Amino acid sequence: MKSPPPPLAFPDARGDDFELPASLSGRGIGLRSARAHDIDWLRALYRAQRADEFAPMGWPPQALQAFLDQQFTMQHLHYVRYYERADFMVVERESTAVGRIYLQRTAPEHLLVDISLDESARGSGIGAALIVWAQDEARALGRGMRLHVEHGNHGARRLYERLGFVVVDAMPTHALMRWESDMR
Repeated sequence: MKSPPPPLAFPDARGDDFELPASLSGRGIGLRSARAHDIDWLRALYRAQRADEFAPMGWPPQALQAFLDQQFTMQHLHYVRYYERADFMVVERESTAVGRIYLQRTAPEHLLVDISLDESARGSGIGAALIVWAQDEARALGRGMRLHVEHGNHGARRLYERLGFVVVDAMPTHALMRWESDMR
């Protein structure tokens, strides 16, 4: 008999000392390290963000949910394996989870692995403020920052361009974008 797969987890957190600017903390926004007990909420966030993309397939709801759950699991395993030095953070508003930001802060440039906000937090400036916070941290160390964005994610790409990121490479499904610190 095959044993069930181990539960999903995160690398050991380096702490919850994420100092945010007043533009975020003043609005009740905080960050904390993601923990295994966040997996179900993060899976639901992933489902909510990707469901419309796959709805045209016409799959029954249970099949769509199973597919998205499998995709979330594969993405999560990829992130924790290849970005094990990243900070996996949950974004909270008034102590309620509203998103995630996964940020690898290493030389020569920081990597924004992922940023995702639920519907209640989108369009409110939280995402932009979190990216600016990450850019400010990179700038203080004389580093730049990079990220990948799906070709069809036009809203995110416009946000990144507004924040100074430029496309430096186009891959089949994603564009690599880079932001250079003024201090370099």
